[in-house]
This record gives sequence, structure tokens and C-alpha cells, in this order.
Amino acid sequence: MTDHQNPADTAVRDAGDRYEITVGSEVAGLTQYLDHDNQRIFFHTEVDDRFAGQGLAGILVHDALAATIAAGRRIVPICPYVAKYLTKHPELADSVDPVTAEAVSAVQAR
Repeated sequence: MTDHQNPADTAVRDAGDRYEITVGSEVAGLTQYLDHDNQRIFFHTEVDDRFAGQGLAGILVHDALAATIAAGRRIVPICPYVAKYLTKHPELADSVDPVTAEAVSAVQAR
């Protein structure tokens, strides 16, 4: 993975069912996931409008996917932003599973 330099006042943390990116003490964005078997299904990403245009979504998704791979889980990109990010990072393809009806059903049932 390409290294991203996080600005000094940003941090990404796993909040249990989502990764959050903070700027200072404020949550600026999140990417939600569901763990299902050995997969981490990413289904929603957003950054607050006040923080738009700063590249925070890319930092957030980069760190979330790196943590997912480090945890030995497969990435399932239901979220359009995560799917688009992955098209720009083909080096991650070996860690990605296709979106299936089962994955969609698991998210809808959560």
C-alpha cells in the first residue's frame, strides 16, 4: 500500500463497527463495516461537509483497509467510495472479494 502522511491533527481509529477519522477532537468522517465470516464488508463512507476537500476520505479508507488486511480479513466493497478507491489501488486486489447477494443480505440484516 502507498503510505499516506496523516496531518498531525488527524487520527483514524476503529470504533467497533466503523472506522472514524478525527481532526483535532472532532469526528470528521467514518466508514462503516460489518464483519461476516473472514470478510469485512464496507458499506458506507462519509465525511462531514465542513471537512470536505481535504483528502480525509482517502486517508480514512487507506487506514481502514490496511487494518483489515493486517487483521487477516478480506475486503468486500459495497460502499461506492471504497470500490472506487480499490480501482485506483490494484495492489490490493489479492485482498478483495466480490460483492455478492450474501454480503448485501448480511448488511441489510444487521
